[in-house]
Amino acid sequence: MAEEQEVKQIELLCMQLYESQDPLVRDQAEKAVVGFQESPDTLSKCQALLERSDSCYSQLLAATTLSKLISRSTASLSIQQRLDIRNYVLNYLATRPKLAGFVIQALVSLFARITKLSWFDMIKEEYVFHNVINDISNFLRSQELCTIGVQLLSQLVVEMNQVSEADANRSLVKHRKIASSFRDTQLFEMFRLSCSLLGTMRSKPLELNDERQHALVAALLKLSHNCLTFDFIGTTGDESSDDLCTVQIPTSWRPTFLESGTLDLFFELYHLLGGGLASLALACLVQLASVRRSLFNSAERAKFLNRLAAGVLRILDNTQGLSDPTNYHEFCRLLARLKSNYQLGELVMVDSYPRLIELIAKFTVQSLQMWQFAPNSVHYLLSLWQRMVASVPYVKASEPHLLETYAPGVTAAYINSRLESVQCCVRDGVEDPLDDVGTVQQQLEQLSVIGRCEYGKTCALLVAHFDRAAAAYSVEAQPQQTLVLQGQLTWLVYIIGAAIGGRASVNTCDENDAMDGELVCRVLQLMDLTDSRLANGGCEKLELAMMSFFEQFRKIYVGEQVQKNSKVYRRLSEVLGLADESQLLSVLMRKIITNLKYWGGSEQIIAKTLGLLSDLSGGYSCVRKLVKLDEVQFMLTHHTAEHFPFLGIAGVGTAEMRCRSMLYTALGRLLMVDLGEDEDRFLQFMMPLTAAFESIIGLLGGPDSPLFGSEDAKKTLIGLARDLRGLAFAFNTKTMYMMLFDWIYPVYMKILLRGIEVWFSEPALTTPVLKLTAELAQNRNQRLHFDVSSPNGILLFRELSNIICAYGSRILTIDVNKKQLYALKLKGISLCFSILKAALCGNYANFGVFRLYGDEALDNALNMFVKLLLSIPQSDLLDYPKLSQTYYVLLERLAQDHMPFLASLQPDATLYILCSISEGLTALDTSVCTGCCATLDHIVTYLFKQLVQKSSNKVPNPRHAPPETSNMFIEVLQRRPEIMQQLLATVLNVIMFEDCCNQWSMSRPLLGLILLNEEQFSRIRQDMITQQPRDKQAQLAHWFNGLMAGIEPNLLTKNRDRFTQNLSMFRRDINDLLKGAAGVSSNVTDMMTS
Repeated sequence: MAEEQEVKQIELLCMQLYESQDPLVRDQAEKAVVGFQESPDTLSKCQALLERSDSCYSQLLAATTLSKLISRSTASLSIQQRLDIRNYVLNYLATRPKLAGFVIQALVSLFARITKLSWFDMIKEEYVFHNVINDISNFLRSQELCTIGVQLLSQLVVEMNQVSEADANRSLVKHRKIASSFRDTQLFEMFRLSCSLLGTMRSKPLELNDERQHALVAALLKLSHNCLTFDFIGTTGDESSDDLCTVQIPTSWRPTFLESGTLDLFFELYHLLGGGLASLALACLVQLASVRRSLFNSAERAKFLNRLAAGVLRILDNTQGLSDPTNYHEFCRLLARLKSNYQLGELVMVDSYPRLIELIAKFTVQSLQMWQFAPNSVHYLLSLWQRMVASVPYVKASEPHLLETYAPGVTAAYINSRLESVQCCVRDGVEDPLDDVGTVQQQLEQLSVIGRCEYGKTCALLVAHFDRAAAAYSVEAQPQQTLVLQGQLTWLVYIIGAAIGGRASVNTCDENDAMDGELVCRVLQLMDLTDSRLANGGCEKLELAMMSFFEQFRKIYVGEQVQKNSKVYRRLSEVLGLADESQLLSVLMRKIITNLKYWGGSEQIIAKTLGLLSDLSGGYSCVRKLVKLDEVQFMLTHHTAEHFPFLGIAGVGTAEMRCRSMLYTALGRLLMVDLGEDEDRFLQFMMPLTAAFESIIGLLGGPDSPLFGSEDAKKTLIGLARDLRGLAFAFNTKTMYMMLFDWIYPVYMKILLRGIEVWFSEPALTTPVLKLTAELAQNRNQRLHFDVSSPNGILLFRELSNIICAYGSRILTIDVNKKQLYALKLKGISLCFSILKAALCGNYANFGVFRLYGDEALDNALNMFVKLLLSIPQSDLLDYPKLSQTYYVLLERLAQDHMPFLASLQPDATLYILCSISEGLTALDTSVCTGCCATLDHIVTYLFKQLVQKSSNKVPNPRHAPPETSNMFIEVLQRRPEIMQQLLATVLNVIMFEDCCNQWSMSRPLLGLILLNEEQFSRIRQDMITQQPRDKQAQLAHWFNGLMAGIEPNLLTKNRDRFTQNLSMFRRDINDLLKGAAGVSSNVTDMMTS
């Protein structure tokens, strides 16, 4: 009775959670549901819910709760319990076919999850979870249940293929072993079953209006698609590289792919089905077209490609079904795969290739003309043409490829369609394709190659369009028509830039360079026209196109490797009087100065302009030519808000301020070229920054000052921090760094410190100041190699310590919600770790001196590090990559050089650090994992030395005072020996069962861990041996003996090296053993990590 009452109560809660409009009621219901999911008797309650409940929401809750219970830890349920739940779910689905769709999906997911996690579990020497198709056969025989049966198989394939968070936390290698076993024993049978059932349905008249039949076809197509998209070799492909995908079908599947019926089946289904079902058939064809080349020999591949091309040709002959955007998208993907997986020489040999390429060209041209229909699919068509044109030089086939006939038509269609789109955008207000900069850049990269086929035609078309638009633009007065012409010129400038960039991808000739010269002259003439009108306002998109053009032009025709006798320069000399590269650089610098003067309000233009300046100032010969230009000398002496408004504070947002570092990095490089040791010239250059610092000294005086902490002072300080960071990055020589240090220390460092104290809770200021501090701490190129008599290393570290402590002590006082935790707190803490890391790794301060002379700077910084560390939730350390990378490198340095400090920490800090090392050892980031190994090695070596000294009977040297060290670390570990035992188990687990790519690093701490935990090592060794079949136990015992053969109980280098060699052989042998005993290995892995 009580149970029934509880079921009703949970039903009510579920109704409130999913249907209530009141957020408070929903919140309370959610808390109660979470309590239900975490209660100890959840299992029996879920069964009661499924048995008695009439509410679909309660059934959903029961199914999802069981999934969470299974995912949390398979050890919490016995094998028999899991098998019973799985069988119960199958029985429940079989006896209740009218369940709500989302309940069926939740139960299907539960079945798949429990099957995957129990895959290697045995009852009476039998893998009881492997009988999948047998267990589902009753569903497949029933007309009513067939769809659910297919869904069960389909979801199982998905589950086996995907790495859930629970899988990642357990073991990626275990996931791969399960997936590989499933692939080898079940997957092919499921694919053949789906093809067989689809073939049966194709042979009967399909009634797609019948909901049950429609659902069954959809489920079968999804099953086929899931089988074909399975990660066969464990590469976990990146979805963003869709066009580079190859399906690594196992060789055992080969007969199915050699049958003509497999391809024909899916082409037939495309023509028979409509809407979403047809797109699923096409998605399967995309995968079939991507089957690895090595599955066939040359003759078989030619036949397969022939059938594929024939199917594509049939679709192109009747494009009616492609009016559906999803079908159209999948078909475009299918066309792209024709070239990504087959060579142009093979394509031209297929039957009716001339007809195929003609129809593909026609389809591409129509698609480009309909630029508003499925714009995301155009990428695949351009990708096809780009790859075909790029392959032309390598074609050895006797048949003509005909690309010179059709590629110019594709280029023309792209250019014309983009120009026509402008009219629609201006007139009808539709979304402008130019707003999606990423897509435009991607398409232009593809067009740059396509346009180089019959380049003369491309240039002639561009010149004709450009001359027409530029002539009209120079005299047009009507605002709307001006907008249209600006839009068209924007597209043309982008496309000209792409055309010039395409020179890098082909073998070019003088004639092509001369045509490039024609295009460049026109863009420079247009630039003169637009710049002359900037006082009355300009067109931002057109300016961005100009910067894109200059970026491409610089890569090809400016810099170290360019032939200066190129016909481009000849044409520039004839038309514009630009005889050499220096004169052209002068034009570029004038453009940069113009943009910085007039476009301060546009972050995009400023960023692109400064990117160009940065690229120009980065080249060895280029920067030396730039310094001789009057325009560059002007910038070096006039970098003020008066000339470049974005350097001011009035009306300038913090986003534009981010660009200032880039400007000053470039100016710093230019200044360094011929500055030498001219301090007067350096101080002259720094005058605007000196004036800015002097202006805020008063504003940051005392809290009683009426202007204390004013907004202007804050923005000025943000700008100065960004400017100085750019200079500090550029000044990578000792002479330049010392000039900067002498200028900034001590007065201006105090102002930066004061800014941190006043605005510690505002990342807009603290982030640039902390980044500047971190840059000053970097000993790049040994620039901080101070003279023997110089105290600058100590003085610099004191300032770094002051800033870390000032920020850290204040940021710890504020509470931040979870969503803003990184932005407002963790980012600043991460930067403090970076500063300390750079200081400790820089080798410019002798840290022994601090304690010797009673200077607390080092202790203050280290103690603040510990306080900041303990304020970070343990789970967040690895969640934020920048934070984890700085923390683990810093920890490694502390363990290497400051182990007595770590050994003196309080128990909470010691436990935190050891837990973070344990987590880091299994991190996916190899640099974090390797750093943890080194840190653990230093800690273990220190502990071993301490314990050996303690237990040894060596007579101490009376002349040597005993070292003053705290044994807090050792006391903690003696009270909690399981910590080091867990670390030993983790390292052993990674070496033996994971795909360990840093075996040498892992081996270094392992010997120390074994010597410190000999009993635990013996236990693990014995457990592993007893887990093996009897016939392999002696072999494994022999390998374990081999691991420690010749190893002495010390950590001398020679002994470590011998252990590393032994470990390498041990790992090789144990991997061979585990390949043949997947089930055993998984049990051992669970034992090690539980």
